[in-house]
Amino acid sequence: MILQRSHIVRKAALLLFAGAFWCVAAHAQRSGQEPDPRAGVDERLGETISLDTEFTTATGETVRIGDLIREGRPAVLNLVYHNCPMLCSLILDGVTATLKDLAWTPGAEFDVFTVSFDPADTPREAQARKARYLDTYGRYGADEGWHFLTGTEASINALTDEVGFRYYWDEETEQFMHTAVLVFISPEGVITRYLYGIQFQADDVRKALVEASAGTIGSTVDRFLYYCYVYDPEANAYVISPMNVMRIGGVMTMLLLGLMLVIFWRRERDRADRILASS
Repeated sequence: MILQRSHIVRKAALLLFAGAFWCVAAHAQRSGQEPDPRAGVDERLGETISLDTEFTTATGETVRIGDLIREGRPAVLNLVYHNCPMLCSLILDGVTATLKDLAWTPGAEFDVFTVSFDPADTPREAQARKARYLDTYGRYGADEGWHFLTGTEASINALTDEVGFRYYWDEETEQFMHTAVLVFISPEGVITRYLYGIQFQADDVRKALVEASAGTIGSTVDRFLYYCYVYDPEANAYVISPMNVMRIGGVMTMLLLGLMLVIFWRRERDRADRILASS
């Protein structure tokens, strides 16, 4: 009983530590301060990742990143490791909950790459994780679009450097220190957005996917909202853009005035025709 309680206390302490670390890192990312240069994110917005970097799928197949981005779909990248004592499971739980709230499905409108940054992780461990989270997600066809990848140290370093993801092994806690982040990538491999946290709003993820696809996925309403909203790094969310809303309002006003002038002109023309006909 004492050992069980000790185990629970240790888990709770790890959870508090991981949460505190993420909060500090996220605040530093937004404020420009860096509490630890070894862990964090250096945003590479607008830069392109290599689509030729090779990883191993959960079934043991070697693939290029470019092979997994199919039919012009955007992708969501999250970086974890499979022997993580706490934070990575919380991240994946949050991603799964968000995917459940989305009407879109990985493999149809977009793809998800869950990549381990620990070269010691194996495809078997990736397969176990994939089976667990696909079962929790429970949506048909998602196995074709949610990829759990492992890689060599060289391929991992290449990808993490390209997206600006910094992490390190902490000897005292015997775990990797890293930030919880989603990276959105266009079909061409361009980094378009970062979202931070272990819980993600489905609306923000949807907007980020529309942004990554340059409006090629989603409905007309999605494209309209994509134009009306901009990402606010301080809020870590999409907010209404007053300038774009004013532009849309101006266009709508001009269209309305034009319509009113056309109606007025037609009425005046019909009135003149009636006067000519009666004279």
